[in-house]
Amino acid sequence: MWIILALLSALCLGFYDIFKKISVKGNNVTIVLMLNTLFQTMLMSPVLIGGILHGNFGLNNTPEGHLLILIKALIVLSSWLLGYFAIKHLPLTIQGPINASRPVMVLVGALLIFGERLNLLQWTGILIGFASLYFISRIGSREGFSLKHSRWLWMAIGATIFGAISALYDKYLLQFYLPLEVQAWYSLYQCVIMTATLLLLRRRSSSISPDGGKFHWTWAIPLISVFLTVADLAYFFALSVDGAMISIVSMVRRGSVIVPFLYGVFILHERNVRAKAVDLALLFVSLLLLVIGSR
Repeated sequence: MWIILALLSALCLGFYDIFKKISVKGNNVTIVLMLNTLFQTMLMSPVLIGGILHGNFGLNNTPEGHLLILIKALIVLSSWLLGYFAIKHLPLTIQGPINASRPVMVLVGALLIFGERLNLLQWTGILIGFASLYFISRIGSREGFSLKHSRWLWMAIGATIFGAISALYDKYLLQFYLPLEVQAWYSLYQCVIMTATLLLLRRRSSSISPDGGKFHWTWAIPLISVFLTVADLAYFFALSVDGAMISIVSMVRRGSVIVPFLYGVFILHERNVRAKAVDLALLFVSLLLLVIGSR
């Protein structure tokens, strides 16, 4: 069951990346991100309001619980801020595979912290996945996005690192709190933090985005929140299932790269399609082995 939930999460994350790309094109990234946190909080508000009306202020009604979720919100926002700027300036067929390298870091953390062990099929799938991501990164350097000269590439890497930290932290949190509760409260804290940040930036500068840009509305913005909320809920419930392995869940979720990859190829007409398609096929094989090995 947790594998099915992980696959659902991956599909929704793929569409989330597409609508994120559409939303930040020529737009003010900081405002788009703030609205994303606002809409996500609105989607989760029934959980918050329902609990409060019954005298339950969530996370076992302790300040410690809310502090842990506040830390979660800060980690995720750090990943999102870097990731939004990266996806605005990088091709989807480059940014996606970089983000898909997250399981490398998650795997190391899962082995060291949670003592997870993988079988032969799972190890084979992960090794093939690593090889695929390495080849895709080599193709990216041919398109002018090198580590020496592209700050957006470094932002994509930073977003991936914070995302891996968040994934490991989720496994810890879900030992004590319900998935819906974690999702609802961290969405609220993100909205509060992002709104305060936006107001502070507006007071200090006429531009509230490091790369400038005026804000314009697009209906792709609320769709970011819809697909992300469904993806996160499926992800949290997957991790809460007995026997779920965070290293495998995280790797399967990275299969979301397939959806924006196809969008980048057929809609945005990005370059080096044939070489990238071969690498993507390797990623398919990797995910298939992970699913079979987890049955």
